[in-house]
Parts: sequence; structure tokens; C-alpha cells
Amino acid sequence: MTMFRICFLFLFAAFVAFDGYAQSKLNPVKIGLLISDKKAVAVKNGAELAILQANDKGGYHGRPFELVVRSMEGPWGSGAKEAVKMIFDDEVCAIMGSTDGRNAHLVEQVTTKSRTVFLSVWAGDPTLSQAFVPWFFSCVTNNNQQASALVEEICQKQNLNPVGLVSDQEYDSQSGLKSFLKKNKMAGKPDPVQFSINNADQDLVDLLNQMVKADLKAVVLFVKPGFALKIIQQMQAKKMNFPVFSTLSVLNENEVTSSEMKTMENRLQVTSCTWSKSRQITFNNEFQRKYNSQPGTVATFAFDGMNLLIEAIKKGGFDREKIQKALSEIRYEGVTGLIQFDQKGNRSGTIILTPVKEHTPAIPEK
Repeated sequence: MTMFRICFLFLFAAFVAFDGYAQSKLNPVKIGLLISDKKAVAVKNGAELAILQANDKGGYHGRPFELVVRSMEGPWGSGAKEAVKMIFDDEVCAIMGSTDGRNAHLVEQVTTKSRTVFLSVWAGDPTLSQAFVPWFFSCVTNNNQQASALVEEICQKQNLNPVGLVSDQEYDSQSGLKSFLKKNKMAGKPDPVQFSINNADQDLVDLLNQMVKADLKAVVLFVKPGFALKIIQQMQAKKMNFPVFSTLSVLNENEVTSSEMKTMENRLQVTSCTWSKSRQITFNNEFQRKYNSQPGTVATFAFDGMNLLIEAIKKGGFDREKIQKALSEIRYEGVTGLIQFDQKGNRSGTIILTPVKEHTPAIPEK
């Protein structure tokens, strides 16, 4: 009888262990990732690497994390539908988004109504946080914060004048331009010379001629990464050697290749928080082993952002309000530096201007 009981208990324990293992496989902890289009490989790789590393450490109490990816490309408004599907069909615990500001607004509306955390890791639109929605967080400093750093460095510390502002008609470009103009006016500095341009080669020729006539001492680019590359290449060809500045959004490795980025590295300074050199080296090595390429700025922010959500879920479990609370209180040392949020979900911290090296901000460790 005793032997029977021992065998029974052994079999029961084995059944429970197997059932728990099976449940962990059947019920992963899902985290959503919304991307601008299917070409956004860098952000998927950065987020995926964070998921893989978390699962190697045991996941969430033995349950693996799973990345659910949906693309927001298509007619205007399709992004909102994808966010709804992600929340109610895929049943994700939280959502991370690497999209432009307009699409980020759509996601924010959906996540607010469903009371789901939305962490943006690319859009710099400051109006995303102005509604004071507790479910929104941004891993990237917004355009107002970046504009303050640009104005302080260009117009106050270096006292460069006149300054030229080059912008295209993209939503994010216009957002960055408005922030700079506002901060420049608040600082009482002379009005900059503005140049508005479409992505056409003839417009580029006219732009360079106008810039020469204006006798600029510096230029700030609020354009898509690919067009920023063209402008800098033409400036070098014409030996226009005054400094060039831009926001962090110009370092998008999905739109500008590593070899093309070399051109911008020699001429461009961007806004950035202070990255951790030691963590960047470790991340770069692990990314290289996994994907046989070096990560750029988009992949790095995706990696940090996904790690933030993983930490918040580990602390808050599956309760969305507890995940939100954990994220609002987080103090996380990532590759892109210390990450913490103010009451509106904006990333807080000091912003500096730095050259570009290997398509990321070239910042020495403190």
C-alpha cells in the first residue's frame, strides 16, 4: 500500500509538472509591436532580441514572452484597426509602437479606451502627451525637449546667426519645425531663415543655391532621413562647411543604409540622451551574433522599450493598471541611458548634441 501511494504521488507530481509545462507553452505572455510597414526590420529585431533574452532567463514565472507584430501600412485609419485586433484578438498585455506621430495618435486613442499601456519608441510629437493620458509613455524625448537642446547649443552657446531651417511636408518634420520655432522665440533669438522643400532633385538644387545666398552659419534639418542624406551629400560637393544639426529621428536605419550613414556621420550632430557605452557594446555584440549586422538607433530604442515593458509586466503581472503603475515608477538603465518618465509619460533627463558614429549617437560613457 505504501509503495502504491509513493507511485501515485510520483505520477501525480509528474502530471502536474507536465501540465504546467504545457500551459506555459499554450499561454505565452503576449506583448504587441506596431510597426509603420513591413520593411521595418530594425525595430522587429531589436524587440525580438529583448524577448529572446527574457525567455532565456525563464520568462514570466516559466511562461514565455511572445512578440505579436502588426503593420500599420495601408489607408489612413487602418492602424487603429490593427491596434484593436492586437488588444482584443491577440490579447496582448501591452503595446509598443515604432511609428510616426500621426499613427501614434491613433494607437493612443485605442489604448486609452481599452486601458492598455502604449509605449512609443520613435515618435517625437509632443502633442501625444499633452492630453495627459496615463496609458501613454515615450521612450524617446519629444520634439519640444529636443528643440530646447538645439536652440541652447546653436543659438545661445555657439551664438550662430543666421540659422537656416530646412523642412519637408511630412507630419513629423512639421512637428519638429514648430517646436524649434517656438523654443527659439521663447529664447528671444533672431528668426531663422526657413526653407520648405519637396523631395525632388530640382528642389534640392534650388535649396542649395538659396542657402548659399543666405550666408548661413548653421542649418537644422527637419526632413526624412533619406532626404537629409541627399542634402548633406550636396553640401559636401559644394564645400558648404557650416555645421548641420537635426533631431534623433534622422537616424533611421530602415530608411538609410549603414554605408549611406557614413556621409552623415562626417557632418551631422543630433540630439540625444547620454547612452551607456558599456551596455551599447554588449548589445551590439549580441545583436551582431543574432542578425549578422550592427544595430542602429531604431533597433536600440526598440530593445530598450521592450525591456521596459517586460520589467513592468514582471512587476505588475497581467493587471493592466499595475503594469501602468510599474512603468510610471520605473527607473531603468538601458542602452540609451537612464529611462524614467514624468507625470505625462515623457522621458525625462538631460539632452545633449552629439556627432553620429556607426549610425548611432557617438557619446562617451560618463
